[in-house]
Amino acid sequence: MKPYPRPLAASLKAALRDTPVVCLLGPRQSGKTTLARMLAPRYAYITFDDAATLAFAEADPTGFVDALPPQVILDEIQRVPALLRTLKLAVDRDRRPGRFVLTGSANLLLLPDLGDSLAGRMEVVQLHPLTAAEHARAKGRFLAALLRGRVRTSIAPSAPQSANDLAERVVAGGFPEVLARSPIRARSWHRAYLRTLLERDVRDVARVRDTAAVGRLLELLALRTGELLNVTSLGNELGLRRETVEHYLAVCERLYLVRRLQPWHRNQASRLIKAPKVHLLDSGLASTLTGVTASDWTTQRDRFGHLVESFVVQQLVAQAGWTDPDVRFWHYRDKDQVEVDLVITRGRQTWGVEVKSSVTASRTDGQGLRRLAEQCGADYRGGVVLYAGSIAFPLDDKRNFAVPLARLWET
Repeated sequence: MKPYPRPLAASLKAALRDTPVVCLLGPRQSGKTTLARMLAPRYAYITFDDAATLAFAEADPTGFVDALPPQVILDEIQRVPALLRTLKLAVDRDRRPGRFVLTGSANLLLLPDLGDSLAGRMEVVQLHPLTAAEHARAKGRFLAALLRGRVRTSIAPSAPQSANDLAERVVAGGFPEVLARSPIRARSWHRAYLRTLLERDVRDVARVRDTAAVGRLLELLALRTGELLNVTSLGNELGLRRETVEHYLAVCERLYLVRRLQPWHRNQASRLIKAPKVHLLDSGLASTLTGVTASDWTTQRDRFGHLVESFVVQQLVAQAGWTDPDVRFWHYRDKDQVEVDLVITRGRQTWGVEVKSSVTASRTDGQGLRRLAEQCGADYRGGVVLYAGSIAFPLDDKRNFAVPLARLWET
């Protein structure tokens, strides 16, 4: 099958033109190696999944680095973290751009003592599982349209989407290996994927002995994806101390399994909820952990609503990688229970995104966006209610629109 287009390739190549080390990070099986090897034959390829290579690098980091070709891809760098300090010394001797491409299935920036090893010498490019736009071989420009205020100028109807089509996209998620499989085979792949992470990567990255407890935590988080994070409640259900749950959460974040979405607030806004929201990064993985299938769309509406929210968050965070890496993502909720699922900021400029799994939308669905606009004042740039219908239309003052979810992969 023809490889899926990865718009992030342009960001990777741009970074290599002026930075000595470029680190391509993302979940295991998200396509990092495939993307990095597009640089061949200019770049040699070495993987630390090879036992002999790993042993050489661990035993003699300096000798290993001295023996490397002038331009090289080092795959799965998190398996030999001591090598980063040796690479730092090599770069200090020769700061030519584009010398090293590192790939990692753990977020090196969150690993203790390693986040600053290559500070000022390395640029990080984050690769996510395939977005719905990449799967559809589309450009993935919805976020760009939102940030530029162009949603309002493109309100023609989308092609009608069945609820089952949306459900299937959400349940499949974005790992390339899953998308060519039947739903049953996809769930088998997800389970094998999790076993690999728990048996190997959790031990490599965090030295966690009780990996089964991490697995149980993931199951609970899948059931609570899109909800406010309550660490005390999780600890009570798992029979673990709060500090242990926090540690396991950090491990899940390092391995790109979980995302904590921090609350947005202005200093003067004293009635805001300060708890973060938790999202499983891949909605397909969350669906497998909760046992939800596409056929459950009509019977488990609340569960699907949260899965769709996590799906949308992931689409827009991924699109930011090739649209504007400087944007930041939050959630909003106040003590009146008024909320916005996703708040996007660039400096003080602010946008809001609400997510609905229903096929209808109305002006009342923009309540959270209007409250956010009140908090932001002149910094509010607009917002959308993404819903499962096919018609885009303004909700109020032409800053907020109801927009079909299909625009995420059509635009």
